[in-house]
This record gives sequence, structure tokens and C-alpha cells, in this order.
Amino acid sequence: MTDDLTIRRATVENADTIAHFNRQMAEETEDKSLDPETVRDGVQALFDDPSRGFYLVAVRDETIVGSLMITTEWSDWRNGTFWWIQSVYVRPEARRRGVYRALHRAVRREARDADDVCGLRLYVERGNEAARETYEALGMTETSYRMYEDLL
Repeated sequence: MTDDLTIRRATVENADTIAHFNRQMAEETEDKSLDPETVRDGVQALFDDPSRGFYLVAVRDETIVGSLMITTEWSDWRNGTFWWIQSVYVRPEARRRGVYRALHRAVRREARDADDVCGLRLYVERGNEAARETYEALGMTETSYRMYEDLL
């Protein structure tokens, strides 16, 4: 079912769709209602400063059906960069049809082709079993790290 998918870097013209996807993802996975203007400004900020990362989109029949964001983290232990997969969203009607798999493979190919990328990472809500199963099926493994934060 992925024959008809195109994976490409998102452009600023895709910002509204990506912002909508981000709000939907937060609602569906964490039952959080995000401020539309804040999310839209956050998406725009990445396009304004590409050093922050990039988005990939999956397109089928000229419609964006999925997206994800890549941000980076320098690892002095590995003298390389981890790419963090974030803000993953696939439209409900496109789920279980290989959209995320195609996005993930595209990220993996780009990361392997980059000189300084040492690995891919992501985090997932503890209760999101469907996402965990998907990531594990693609060869990702759960780490021993716990995540902490201090929201400011």
C-alpha cells in the first residue's frame, strides 16, 4: 500500500497541515488540547531556523497523510548526532497502511547517508501500545533511560 506514497521534506507551505496534525496527535495520545496559535508559531519557527530540525511528510494523491519531525542531539559519548523522531502523526483513514513505515524508512536512509548521525531515538507515551508495537516492529528497542523534565 506504500507504492502510491511519496515521502519528502516538508515546506513552509505545509505548516498549517503540520500544526493541525500536532494538535490532533496531542489530543489523541495525551488528551491534551494545545493552543492553535502557539503550535502554528512553533512549526513556523522550525521552518524559520532549519538548524532546529526538519519535517518529513507522506503524500498520497496530492494529500499529506502523515508527518514527523526530526530534531537533533549531540552525543559526546559517540562523537555523533542522534536524530530524534517527534510529532509523528498519520491521518486516521491512512493508518495501518504503511505510512509511518515509509516515513521511518526515509528517516533511516537519510540518517545513514549523513556523516555524523549515530542513531535514531524517539519517546512514546507509556500507554500507547500501538505505537510501541510499530516502533519495535521496525527494529527499535526500548532503552533503560527514564525521561525527566522541568517545564518552564
